[in-house]
Amino acid sequence: MSTQSQLNTAQLVFEEKPLYVPSLEELQSVIQGALDKNFATASVNVGTCPDLKAPQFGLVESGLGGKPILLEVGGPPYLLPLVQREKLYNIKEITRRAQGAQGKIFAIGAGAGPFPIRNSNCEGIYNLSVSAENELNNGSYTATVRGEHEECVLERIPSTEPRCALLLNLFVCSGETGPVLKISAKRRKGEFNFVECIRKGLEKHYDDQVVGLGGIFLVKSGAVHQHVMRDFSTTPIHTDEEVNQWLKFYEMPAQLNAVGTLVTKEHDLDLRLQHFHSFSFSNWGGHYHYDTTPDSVEYEAYLNVAERVVRVDPPADTHKVGRD
Repeated sequence: MSTQSQLNTAQLVFEEKPLYVPSLEELQSVIQGALDKNFATASVNVGTCPDLKAPQFGLVESGLGGKPILLEVGGPPYLLPLVQREKLYNIKEITRRAQGAQGKIFAIGAGAGPFPIRNSNCEGIYNLSVSAENELNNGSYTATVRGEHEECVLERIPSTEPRCALLLNLFVCSGETGPVLKISAKRRKGEFNFVECIRKGLEKHYDDQVVGLGGIFLVKSGAVHQHVMRDFSTTPIHTDEEVNQWLKFYEMPAQLNAVGTLVTKEHDLDLRLQHFHSFSFSNWGGHYHYDTTPDSVEYEAYLNVAERVVRVDPPADTHKVGRD
């Protein structure tokens, strides 16, 4: 592991709030209605979660059940306008503090990767568990822009590396099998991306409540527009236009497995409303934006509803740049 220091978890600010927890059957109906407006074919069912350790999913634990929460650490203001390199966090310690001293922890989601191990800024695609004995099982990836031709390079994070940098959105549970939402959608006909369609449908229905979901979705066919962050900018970035000039965009082919979270409102916690990063079994990975092949795209998702949200080390001076 790199010797660059990490923040003391015990000194970080933790704040939590409950989320509204509708039944999965109620969510099934709401999400079905939203998807029907945006996709030619869509189905939402409640059923037992498949084994997410199976090869087609590639996660380190089997299910999405057991004390499910959303956890957000840091935020884009630690990256923009200029990077704050001291913002290195220990995910193992943070998730343990958020979930309590007992039991297993399973965490999946999107964030900035541990840049010291790559000598470069990078995307983090997080997929890890912490055993009841506090042993880390890390199946996470980084995606990095490399070389003269700015290729996307996907690499496994070392199994003993517990860190992320700057910003992080995780769905955290104990990895238990149990009921989840199984969502299928094909042939996009509307303007919203897959995640945005679900989130906006929930936001409209639960106008006076805050609802959060997390899990995994697969892009089974087609291609998607994704970015990978280039190395840290040496000049300040102040606008979304400048962000888009700095990011490196790719059209990435299926299959892609995306992990992350969505929430209907900021809940007075300066939350990021949706954030999913994907990995593949070839060399693709990055931040999901939207599909580029609406006539042939196919999505398959497994999501669960979170009971509370935990906000860690929120920036005192915040902004809305770089949150797409």
